[in-house]
Amino acid sequence: MSKVLSEAQREELLHSLQKRFEKNSSRHPHTEWSQVKEKLEAQPEKLWSLHQMEESGGEPDVVGDNQGTSTYLFMDCSKESPKGRRSVCYDREALESRKKYKPENSAMDMAKSLGIDMLTEDQYRMLQEFGEFDKKSSSWIETPADIRERGGALFCDYRYGHVFVYHNGAESYYAARGFRGCLQI
Repeated sequence: MSKVLSEAQREELLHSLQKRFEKNSSRHPHTEWSQVKEKLEAQPEKLWSLHQMEESGGEPDVVGDNQGTSTYLFMDCSKESPKGRRSVCYDREALESRKKYKPENSAMDMAKSLGIDMLTEDQYRMLQEFGEFDKKSSSWIETPADIRERGGALFCDYRYGHVFVYHNGAESYYAARGFRGCLQI
């Protein structure tokens, strides 16, 4: 599979990202689109990953920058967990442990194939500073090794004005649970 976008895909993606960037300027008040675009155009593999985030319903946008280094952080900013990344268990080990009714994929495998990272709990909480996300869905988050070693995995949602962090067996999957990703450019 080629990880290079066609010229038409690249232009369409950059246009969509710019529109979202301009519409949601409160997510990145000190960042100029021209700087972000320049970094994106210099890294076609990152553009490919952003395209995959977009195609799976993530609506990626810049939510932070590392001032002084010109590094930008994109996160999935869709109101609910991206539709194209739901009904997945946590990781490959969990997927292989299921005897019946296996989902098609795992969140960790999908993130890797998209070239992105799953959000950490801190990143998930940071995202919620920009709006109310996952009011009807939930999202797997990166799980500490000691929890995963015991068979568990963590997920978050936003209810009653608060972020909730829960645990579940890593092999579980639900139609309303997916994962959110991030990409540093």
